[in-house]
Amino acid sequence: MDTTHHTLAEMREMIRAMGELDPENMAAFHTLLVTLGKEGALDRKTKQLIAVALAVSSHCNWCIAYHVREALGAGATDGEVMQAAWMAVLMGGAPSLMYAGVAMDALEDLRGERDRWRGSP
Repeated sequence: MDTTHHTLAEMREMIRAMGELDPENMAAFHTLLVTLGKEGALDRKTKQLIAVALAVSSHCNWCIAYHVREALGAGATDGEVMQAAWMAVLMGGAPSLMYAGVAMDALEDLRGERDRWRGSP
């Protein structure tokens, strides 16, 4: 299993365990995630690209894996994902540059799967 898929599986397990420990707060977080993910003044792709930049800036491998996957699923191109990562580098300097590399690795790991996320057979 490649690194991104392993990271996503690890994230699912952590969220499951946290939800068992504190279902009320996990449900509240899930509601926030779903609500903020809806189309509004910003479309889903734009929101996910912002989330990629914030994930890189926050140095969160799990967040990077999740939001790169979601951005691709929303129709973002590899170039758009990397431009979002570069915006984080602009604001966060060398530490964010290292995590932009994590976003690049996630693109490599997830390449070719985006049609499946869009509902294609």
